[in-house]
Amino acid sequence: MASRTSTRSRGDGEKYTVLLPTYNERENLPLIVWLLVKYFGESGYDYEIIVIDDGSPDGTLEVAEQLQKIYGEDKILLRPRAKKLGLGTAYIHGIKHATGSFIFIMDADLSHHPKFIPEFIEKQKEGDYDLVSGTRYQGDGGVYGWDLRRKLISRGANFVTQVLLRPGASDLTGSFRLYKRKVLEGLIERCVSKGYVFQMEMIIRARQLDYSIGEVPISFVDRVYGESKLGGNEIVSFLKGLLTLFATT
Repeated sequence: MASRTSTRSRGDGEKYTVLLPTYNERENLPLIVWLLVKYFGESGYDYEIIVIDDGSPDGTLEVAEQLQKIYGEDKILLRPRAKKLGLGTAYIHGIKHATGSFIFIMDADLSHHPKFIPEFIEKQKEGDYDLVSGTRYQGDGGVYGWDLRRKLISRGANFVTQVLLRPGASDLTGSFRLYKRKVLEGLIERCVSKGYVFQMEMIIRARQLDYSIGEVPISFVDRVYGESKLGGNEIVSFLKGLLTLFATT
């Protein structure tokens, strides 16, 4: 217990909430939670992890309940929903229960490594940024485990968006970000997109509102367990969403 107190004293007095929307992440959830606890613990920042499971049929919620027993109800909060209702509403649901003044959003499938979390926090402090976004396309950032098709889709989507919308950020479709809580609340209220386009619209709206954006190079690794949720429908939805944003911003 004494060691927990001493590590926490190295933090900045702020509390950080991690929102983890899950759907069929039974195998990945124990690993991502363990890594989050490890890196938050080592850096000394106060934190909580909110798991928002959307009725996963694979037993993800039962695994989350076991993790809560291991790490404590003050660190692992379970806020499940009965069925899959979309990423934006998952964040809205999670924010209602968050007690941190800063909020991390990230994927639960191990594609986003928690080792970058201290860098996000340091970057945010450096410029008092309203949001800090992980980027695969700057510095030593990169993508690992994707086939050529997925790399081309991601690069192509990013390039077309840069040309049409000039957002001032290098990675628009990534979903590893740190927000000031009030900023995230305000952006979600304004966003209308679903699925793959949602993260992109968040950045576009942030620029519209003159929010400051910092970037941290990250290594993105394709999911370890389970199936990717990116398919043909998501690509069509992305193109429709991109055209809508182009017409309305």
